[in-house]
Amino acid sequence: MRISIELKAQGVHISHETIYQAIQKPKRAGGGGLEPGVHRCLRLGRRFRKKRGKKPGKYNSLGVFRSIHDRPVEALERNRFGHLEGDLVVGAMNRSALITVFDRALRYVWLGDVESKSADHVMAGLCKLLDRIPPEFRLSLAWDQGAEIARHQEISEIAGIDIYVADPMAPWQRPTNENGNGLVRHHVGKGTDLSKLTPNDLRHIESRINTIPRRIFNWETAQAKYDEHVAMTD
Repeated sequence: MRISIELKAQGVHISHETIYQAIQKPKRAGGGGLEPGVHRCLRLGRRFRKKRGKKPGKYNSLGVFRSIHDRPVEALERNRFGHLEGDLVVGAMNRSALITVFDRALRYVWLGDVESKSADHVMAGLCKLLDRIPPEFRLSLAWDQGAEIARHQEISEIAGIDIYVADPMAPWQRPTNENGNGLVRHHVGKGTDLSKLTPNDLRHIESRINTIPRRIFNWETAQAKYDEHVAMTD
């Protein structure tokens, strides 16, 4: 543009766009344009201009979803049973998985089998798992921003639960589940083929975790806390 301005001052009217095009398409035999290499005389030394404008956003398979930042305050306070956090625990060679759901207040866990990590199979497995939880205790579910939860709107309608999606690469936003998955890993190592676990196997692992005495409950268990809350609604 500076060249165009200086030429104009000398009575030569050539737009900066014309100059750039001549630089970008150097002179060839029998053709127009400027001599090759003249771009080095430009202030930035670029032959081609840097493209400007907003880059298109990365496609998100989840569509429109509720952010974890909009989750009810009572979920953060851990005072009410029914605010849940979920995730997948993946098995050997990334070929099998389990659904893990923990209650934030009680640290109670439910485990569910799933045929694969596809959104369809996770929806089926998660709806089946949530059906084991009394409706009055399905208040909210926080999940990470994985493609497996792409059918979150349908899951929400079927199970009657509000689903909130965490920020990408932010496991600390679901600490109960992240810490709880460590307990699950004690029973199913990373080299385990999780597809071989039966429903009875999963109930056994649930029981082992839910009956661990916890300091936060004055050494009561999550199972005892769960039974107490369920009894209050009978």
